Amino acid sequence: MKIKASITFAAEARQIMNEPAEHEKRRLEDRKERDPMIDQQVVSVLDKKIQTIVLAESTNVLVGPINLPVNLDGETVMFKWYCWLPITSQEGIKACKTATTETLIKQLSSFNLAEKQQSSVLVYGDFEDAEHALIRMHSICHTGDIFGSKRCDCGYQLEQSMKMIAAHGAGALFYLANHEGRGIGLFSKAMAYILQEQGLDTVEANLELGFVDDSRNYADAIGILQHLRKKPVTLITNNPKKLEALKSSGMNVEARIPLWGDISEFNEKYLKTKVERSGHFAESGEPLQ
Repeated sequence: MKIKASITFAAEARQIMNEPAEHEKRRLEDRKERDPMIDQQVVSVLDKKIQTIVLAESTNVLVGPINLPVNLDGETVMFKWYCWLPITSQEGIKACKTATTETLIKQLSSFNLAEKQQSSVLVYGDFEDAEHALIRMHSICHTGDIFGSKRCDCGYQLEQSMKMIAAHGAGALFYLANHEGRGIGLFSKAMAYILQEQGLDTVEANLELGFVDDSRNYADAIGILQHLRKKPVTLITNNPKKLEALKSSGMNVEARIPLWGDISEFNEKYLKTKVERSGHFAESGEPLQ
C-alpha cells in the first residue's frame, strides 16, 4: 500500500506544528503590558520544589516532589510526583541558568504550557538511597493508558509497573509525554491505526506515513533519573532499545525484568510484530531470531 506524498508528510506536519498559535502570541503581548509582583511567600514555597537540571543538549526545569495518592487494586499507595519541562532553545537555556524562582514563574506564565508536552516521574519509597530499585520508562499511550484500548498492552504495562514498584519498596515510573505512537504523535498514530485496519502491521504503517519505526529519545528522562538516583537500577521492559539507552548513558543497570501479559486477539499481531520486526525480547527473555 502506498500513500501519496507519504515521504513528505512527517516534515510538513512538523512545519505546521511549529507555527506559533495566534492566541499564544496574544498572551505574550498581554504579558508585556503587565508585570505583576509575585507574592514572596509563594516564591519561598516553590523555591524548595523547583530545580534546574542542565544536560548536554537541553535544560530541564523539574518541579516536585508532590504527594500523589494512587489507587492500585482498591488500595491507596502514596507516590511522589515530579514533572519536568524541557527547555531546548539556546536563549531559554541561557536564561534558565541565571533565573531565580520568581523570574521563572513570571516567564512561564507568559506561555500556554497546556499546549506543550511535559513528562512526569512517579517515585516510590527511598528511591535515592535504596540498595535496589525498579524503574520503568513508560511511553505515553493515549488509547491504552486512558481509554483502556486492547489494541496494545500499554495500559496493562503501566498499571503492572506501578504495582511492581510498590511491591518492591523502591522505584520510579517515568511517564514520557512525547513518545505517543513510538514518537510519531497522536494524530499520526490515528492514521497508522487506519492503515493497520487495512492489513499493515504497526511498523509498516509508521513507514508508510514517512516515519521510522521508533523515533523515541530517552535522553531527558535518563538525565532526570541520574539526578534522582546514582545507584544501580533494575529496568522493567521488553524493549532492548530502552536497555541500551540506559547503559550507553553510563547508568548501572543491574538487571532487566520482562513485562508480558494481557495478550488478546486484538493485540496479538501487534505484540508479535514488536518481537519479530522491532527486536523486542520475547516472553522467553531472548530476542526472536
